[in-house]
Parts: sequence; C-alpha cells; structure tokens
Amino acid sequence: MSRRTLSRREAIKGTAALGLALFASPVKAAAPEPVAITPQLIEAAKREGKLVLYSAMDLPVGEKLGNAFQTQYPGIEVQIERAGSERLFQRIGQEFSSNIHAADVITTADASHIISWKRSGWLAPFVPEDVAKYFPADYRDADGMSATSRIWLSSMAYNTRLVKASEAPASFADLLEPKWAGTMVKGHPAYSGTIMTATFQIVRDLGWSYLEKLSRQRVMQVQSSTDPPKKLALGERAIMADGNDYNVVLLKEAGQPVEPVYPAEGTPTISGPTAIFASAPHPNAARLFQAWLHTRQTQQFFSDTTAQYSAHPQVISRPGRRRISEIKLMKEDAAGVEKMMDEIKTRYARLFRV
Repeated sequence: MSRRTLSRREAIKGTAALGLALFASPVKAAAPEPVAITPQLIEAAKREGKLVLYSAMDLPVGEKLGNAFQTQYPGIEVQIERAGSERLFQRIGQEFSSNIHAADVITTADASHIISWKRSGWLAPFVPEDVAKYFPADYRDADGMSATSRIWLSSMAYNTRLVKASEAPASFADLLEPKWAGTMVKGHPAYSGTIMTATFQIVRDLGWSYLEKLSRQRVMQVQSSTDPPKKLALGERAIMADGNDYNVVLLKEAGQPVEPVYPAEGTPTISGPTAIFASAPHPNAARLFQAWLHTRQTQQFFSDTTAQYSAHPQVISRPGRRRISEIKLMKEDAAGVEKMMDEIKTRYARLFRV
C-alpha cells in the first residue's frame, strides 16, 4: 500500500499522538548557557558510538562533513540519511507520529522547518560556544534551538559550450525570452528546501505571474537543487533556471563547462540551520557534533570544500570565489515560507504540471 504524503498541517498534528504540546507561537525560554567541547563531552559521545544525521546536503557534501567528524573523533560512526528538505520534513512528521525517534541531528535547507519543530516541542536547546561568541543574532535561534550551519544561493547558470557569455541570460526576466524555451532545467519546491525557499522569494518579489510565464517555457523538471547543476554540466540543458550555486562553482572549479549567473533582480538566499532533536537516541554525540560543526575550523573547512558561505565572521571565502557581499540578494523570511508552503506546492504543481 502506498503511503499518502502528509501536508504540513497533518505532519504537525502528529505531535498529538505523542502527548506533545502544540503552541500557538514558538516556545519561549531562556537560552541555555554556551557549551564548549570538553574531554567529558567527547568521552560521553564515544560511549554512545554513533550519530544519526538527517541531512538535506548533497550526499557527497554530507559525507565530507561526516568523514571529517569521524577522523577527529574516531569511534563515533556517522550515519547520514539524505533527502530533500521537504521530504525530510514529511518523514520526520511520519516517524514522530509513529513514536519513532531515529534522528539525532537535522540539517535542513528550509529554515521554516525549525519554526514548526520548535513549536511542536521536538528540538533540544543547545548553544555551542562559537555560536554564542560569534554568530550574528539572525543566524541563531534566540532560545538556542538551532544555528545556521551554512548559507548558499539559488542562482541561475549556463553551459559555456552551449551558450556564449555575451548571449547568456542575466536576469529572471531574460529566461522568459522565446529563445530559451525547451533549454532550461529547474528543481521542485515540493522536494527541495532550497527551491521552496527560492520560490517563495521569487513569488514575493516578482509575483506568481513570473512563474506562470516561466511554466510555458517547457522547462525540464527535476527534484533536488543539486540536480540542475549536474544536468547543466552534462549538456542535457543549456540553462539552469534555479538550483544551488555551490554545485555550479565546484563543477566549474573541476573544469566542467558551467558558469553561475546571479540575476539582476537579486538572487534567492538560503540559510541551512542545524538542530538537535529532544528525543535524540545519541544525545551526547549530537551535542558534540553540533558544537564541532560551528567552530571556526569546521566552518572554514566546510566553506573551502563545498563553496558555501558561513555565518561565522572569522571564516573567509577561498580566493577566486565570489564573496556574498558582492552579490545582490533577495531577503530571507522563514516565517513567510512557513505560511505559504502549502500554497506554493499546490500552485506550482498546477502551473508546471508536476
């Protein structure tokens, strides 16, 4: 029997089966004291011997992170369960409704999920020392429930073998030109948190009329935001209408014929928060991972190896890469995404017939 996909409302209702309070607004409590990585925390984590990470990161990216953690803390196995953020949201809702608590840590590409999980009482407060000392307020939860582990953009891009630089689209409006019909690829907001967040920002700033026009351009539809850069590099499509910019940058650095484009109207911005579940089966390993992930050293390693940005002010972008301060950005609004999520999924599916 196939399993019906839960709506966001249904997923949240699942908390009732667990006897969890569902608040009208996020839980308000004093943020806990910052926690440093200590020998005692490391030993407690090693006794548990495992960490289960639910991750929206591209799997090779997540594996780099997991391998780095295992190298620094041998004896702690990292198990990564990877899927698009919107699918992870559904999965977690289904698991919690069935009283299944497999995940220790969640890293999502849709920051609005933190609002829902926090409201449901599913997250554990934990503030790493570096987050308390260095992270701007916009990139950490006021009650200590999450911290932004990575920042990236949902850019456009083109295949340099199929499109001349002088003719490449430079704006979202350019994608509506007849010559680009049948040449584009894009991700799906019902699967990808990156695309959900980007779609919200585009609809807010450009209106549904823009997506209505884009849907007539015979766009190849894929799921994850990691898929369009790969289709582009393979030459299956000439233009990437959306996706993530860091995969494009990494492919370009590897010699692939791709070039990112940051639209004139502004580029959708995505923050990826990470949080610990209150029901984590390996709570000490989860705390150690969360603290380690947000140190300057790990954030610099992550930025260097994945071409993403960090909220840690001591992290510097690798030379030769665009600094985020050089790019015109669309404004993030996680609360706005949460309110519009169901509408975006419904209207998008109708427009693009997917």
